[in-house]
Amino acid sequence: MQERHLFEYAVIRVMPRVEREEFLNVGIVLYCAKQKYLKAIFTIDYSKLKAFSKGLDVEEIEANLIAFERITSGADGSGTIGQYDMASRFRWLTATRSTVVQCSKVHPGFCINAEETLLKLHEQLVL
Repeated sequence: MQERHLFEYAVIRVMPRVEREEFLNVGIVLYCAKQKYLKAIFTIDYSKLKAFSKGLDVEEIEANLIAFERITSGADGSGTIGQYDMASRFRWLTATRSTVVQCSKVHPGFCINAEETLLKLHEQLVL
């Protein structure tokens, strides 16, 4: 039997008008310490996003989501936060904030393969 590992994830949301508290799920960020895994993926449905707010700057949203991905991987150009350890990056990304791009509450689970779990959650909660 394969060993199951604790993981944590949050849904990445775009909330065009924060005061209305309406959002569109666009991605998932998943962290599994045992597998040394932290990754975010996103898919933007531009027609749904435009339905929320016609004046929304979609390029800016996309740039923010790309920065989100870069921070999870600790890539060059990801700034100070991108240099933190995985757990700290995950906590920083999922902290409560009042911005257009934000995360849901953090949810725990157990997985065998973090990458497969990320893709499954993305399919179930975003696509």
